[in-house]
Amino acid sequence: MLQRMSIWSRIAEALAALAAGEGLSEVFGKLRTPPEKSVGFTIAVIALGAKMAKADGRVTQDEVYAFREVFHIPPNEEKNAARVFNLARSDVAGFDGYAAQIARLFGPESPVLEDVLEGLFHIALADGEYHPNEDAFLTEVARIFGVSEAGFAAIRARYSPRHRDPFAILSVTPETPTPEIRRRWRELVRETHPDRMIARGVPEEAVKMATRRLSEINEAYEEIMAKRAA
Repeated sequence: MLQRMSIWSRIAEALAALAAGEGLSEVFGKLRTPPEKSVGFTIAVIALGAKMAKADGRVTQDEVYAFREVFHIPPNEEKNAARVFNLARSDVAGFDGYAAQIARLFGPESPVLEDVLEGLFHIALADGEYHPNEDAFLTEVARIFGVSEAGFAAIRARYSPRHRDPFAILSVTPETPTPEIRRRWRELVRETHPDRMIARGVPEEAVKMATRRLSEINEAYEEIMAKRAA
């Protein structure tokens, strides 16, 4: 509980430090040190989630619940969470500006950027639909983040039933030799370990996404192996 409260109290401090006329995008320039990166991650998902809500024109209750599945918001901190969301939604800065600042916060090729992207997918698919505008939004965020096409395809294949492909989930192709697929599967299992995610500066509660990721990775591997054994 102390960790949860400390994250939200630091978010409140970051918001309070905004000078008159500054937008939420100014916050990211002040979150440079490692202890604050979990704060940056949380604000990033809220802010880009708010911008993404504009993509399909509505915010559903399912999307709100999806966010709460990843981030526990203490009752006395709900106003701060709402303030971040509303600041992002009303800020004249476009989502691309937010995405660029988040990319600079975590650095090029940081695996945390894929974690942020996955959090957005979790929210986008919460209502059971993957709107074309959401796909365009997330595709552009991935580009700004420097996430590879294969990396983006792997996340989308795990979340969108329409795009599900066991080979894409493992970032391999139907032509990839079985030993290489097995090596890739083991590598992904290691990368998805909760300890590794926590070490990346991801809030502890966001590690819940790793459970689903690991399940999808294992299912994709088993599906491929079953087809090749047939």
